Amino acid sequence: MDQNTLAMAQEIDFSLLALFMRATFIVKIVMILLIVASFWSWSIIVQKFIAFRKARAEAEAFDHSFWSGEPLDELYDQLQGNPVSSPERVFAAGMTEWRRSHKADGGLIAGAQSRIDRSMDVAISKEAENMNSGLSFLATVGSTGPFIGLFGTVWGIKTAFEDIAMAQSTNLAVVAPGIAEALLATALGLLAAIPAVIFYNKLNADSDRILGGYEAFADEFATILSRELDS
Repeated sequence: MDQNTLAMAQEIDFSLLALFMRATFIVKIVMILLIVASFWSWSIIVQKFIAFRKARAEAEAFDHSFWSGEPLDELYDQLQGNPVSSPERVFAAGMTEWRRSHKADGGLIAGAQSRIDRSMDVAISKEAENMNSGLSFLATVGSTGPFIGLFGTVWGIKTAFEDIAMAQSTNLAVVAPGIAEALLATALGLLAAIPAVIFYNKLNADSDRILGGYEAFADEFATILSRELDS
C-alpha cells in the first residue's frame, strides 16, 4: 500500500454516524428500520419482564387467599364484581357461572359443570392473548432482521461497486467506505435479531409456565365445584 493511499484511508471517518450519513437512501431506510425495530423489541422485552413478574406475584397472593380456608362465596364477594389480577378473573368467571347455574329453588341447571369449565377456559384464553401480545413482533424481528440487514448490505455493496466503476479505481480509499457502510446494515440486523430471538424464547417459556398455573388452578377449582355438584 503506497503512502498516498494510506493517508487517504486514514482521513476517512469510519464512525457509526459518518457511515450512516454517507450511506445511500435505501441503506439509510434499512438502518432506520432496524434501529426502530431494535428499540421497539427492547421496549416489549422490558414491559413483559415487568408484567410477568407482577403476574407471578399476583398468582402467588391469590393462591394463598384461595387455599386459606376462607369460603369461596366470601372470597368472590370480596372482589365486588371487579377482579383485578388474572387469577381473580379466572376465579370470578367460574364463580359467576356457578351462581348463574342455580335455580330459584336452589337446584342446579343441567350442564353446570361444562359451562363452568368453558367460562374459565374463555377467561384463560383472554389472559393468554393479553400476556402473549407483542411476542409475535419479537419473533418477526428475530426471523427477518438478518435478512433485512443483508438486503441493506447487498444494496450498499452494489453501490460501492458502481462507485468503483465510476472512479475506475480499486483504491482502498474508494472501496473501503462503501463496504463499511454496507456491512453496518448487516451488523444492525444482527443487533436487532439476536436479542429478539433470545428473549422471545425466554418470554414465551415464562408465559407458558404462568398460563399453565392458571390452567392448573382452573382444574383444581373445577374439581372442588364438581364435588359440590355431586353432593
